[in-house]
Amino acid sequence: MINVTKADIPGIEEYMEYLRYIWKEAWLTNDGELLKLLEIKLKEYLKINNLIAVTNGTLALQIALKSLNVKDEVITTPFTFSATTNVILWEELKPVFADIDEETYNIDPIDVEKKITDKTSSILAVHVYGNPCNLDALQQIAEEHSIKLIYDAAHAFGVEYDNKSILKYGDISTLSFHATKIFNTIEGGAIINPSGNCVDQIKLMRNHGIKSEEEVILPGINAKMNEFQAAMGLCNLKTVDQNIKKRKKIYHHYFKNLSNEKGLKFQKITASKYNYSYMPVCFEKKDLRNNIHQELLKIGVNCRKYFYPLTVNYEYFKNQNIDVVKKYNLKNASDIADRILCLPIYPELEEEIIDEIINKIVSII
Repeated sequence: MINVTKADIPGIEEYMEYLRYIWKEAWLTNDGELLKLLEIKLKEYLKINNLIAVTNGTLALQIALKSLNVKDEVITTPFTFSATTNVILWEELKPVFADIDEETYNIDPIDVEKKITDKTSSILAVHVYGNPCNLDALQQIAEEHSIKLIYDAAHAFGVEYDNKSILKYGDISTLSFHATKIFNTIEGGAIINPSGNCVDQIKLMRNHGIKSEEEVILPGINAKMNEFQAAMGLCNLKTVDQNIKKRKKIYHHYFKNLSNEKGLKFQKITASKYNYSYMPVCFEKKDLRNNIHQELLKIGVNCRKYFYPLTVNYEYFKNQNIDVVKKYNLKNASDIADRILCLPIYPELEEEIIDEIINKIVSII
């Protein structure tokens, strides 16, 4: 089976070198030396300050909401992974869904502004497939209405907009280092606070609110990244650039051979530096998308209808009778979700397999 992605794993001997160090020091977690080194190297690679590593991307989002003291309503996108919506519910906040741009697939600033009420405290936007949101427009809206701006940048490792890291925008951005991402620490994530005004609080929150041996000064949580995760990250950071180059080659091979087909279109990329983390293709009709999905499965190619369904359509919204889920007029999001399909893309994917996928799609269209 050819899956939509494949985890990047370093050579086992390279990883073993770090394991030997961990065995020697017998320091497995709690702000270990490998974690500290990884945070330094990530800040250097991403050209940012104030990065705090955590054990996964979901906890990164939860801590972001907590550290900014977000209350009541959070305007977000329904075209995203479930975690983006779930953390809002988990923190007992109210998600308010805005539509997306039909070309970039990111949250539409015009609809965001329409959804703002006197209860709105934050915008939680997603750089979908690593493609930068309309950063300037969202920033202007946040400032005009005095609300917080959080970016779920789970897909956007290393991405730049106008030759500047997208992690430098907003009040907080969060990253995911899950095994399926272009940079992974097995599980993991990070919180980036550009201004630095929340860094101390975030560090406390990821470690139970512990300030010292005898002081616990806030109700935190356990979100510490351990040394084994950090070791994997240190290994994978060495190869991430060459893997992105391989992904770029695969992306453009798909694009070159499919872009002239009338039955599909590609996401409009706004990044000045992109990471090619996904290969989304939007087909002309839902039935066509579903047919291609099934036919590719028959030849052992496991594509993903990513993101389908919209998070606003999850059954538990109905079960919980959440009153904010009303008629949001999510025309573009619903349309794209019905027609999107992510094709396999990862560094080791062979060109003959890519051509087989392309030929199958062309034959069906």
